[in-house]
Amino acid sequence: MNRLTDTIKHLIIINVIFFIAPQLLKLDFTNILALHFPENEHFGFWQYLTHIFMHGSFGHILFNMYGLWAFGTPLEQMWGKKKFLFFYFSAGLGAGLIYTLVNYYQFNGIYEQLIQLGISSSEIQNILEIGSYDENRIAVSNDNMIKFYNLYHTPAVGASGAIYGILVAFGLYFKDAKLALIFFPVPIAAKYFIPVMILGDLFFGMTKYSIGNIAHFAHIGGALIGFLIAWYWKKNQFKTN
Repeated sequence: MNRLTDTIKHLIIINVIFFIAPQLLKLDFTNILALHFPENEHFGFWQYLTHIFMHGSFGHILFNMYGLWAFGTPLEQMWGKKKFLFFYFSAGLGAGLIYTLVNYYQFNGIYEQLIQLGISSSEIQNILEIGSYDENRIAVSNDNMIKFYNLYHTPAVGASGAIYGILVAFGLYFKDAKLALIFFPVPIAAKYFIPVMILGDLFFGMTKYSIGNIAHFAHIGGALIGFLIAWYWKKNQFKTN
């Protein structure tokens, strides 16, 4: 069993506090701490950091904290506290930024369609506020209009982006370690297992087959930033050791 290192222990405690405290206090901090779309009235730049500590359900925080412990522990033992924290927050922040950029691109694509149909900016804002529109006038598919509304209103929460960064780093440094999913308990080497997971997120993020409200591009963003940092560190580790 991996020994629970101090840094990971403190990160887990902070995440648990952020999860339990609002329930005990019967307060909803979503509008303040979750990551909102930049055009949304509830958006704040601090949310790129705070959303990493927010989780939507017990299962959500359980799997993320398990991943933090299982895959982050050997990385912290190898890198040390400061380096691990830099990596963790870089992956989490990068995940939030890439998630926002992708959402902004998708949102603006539909926004431009509406403008070209002669819908004014004030009318579009009204659609976003009330959640309904004139289907006879707006020749945009219902799926795209639902997506348009959800991009604007649905905030992102969770440490998943940072965890995906950790997964990728683990795969780079411990590529032959055997991993398995609960619903597919067949051990597979990390060098194969982790790329398949990321490709799955890319597929679900780019198609309509996603199950549930999952921020797939935040996962991909965290994985990308994590890969770049871990690859650079591994390549140049002879300079630091």
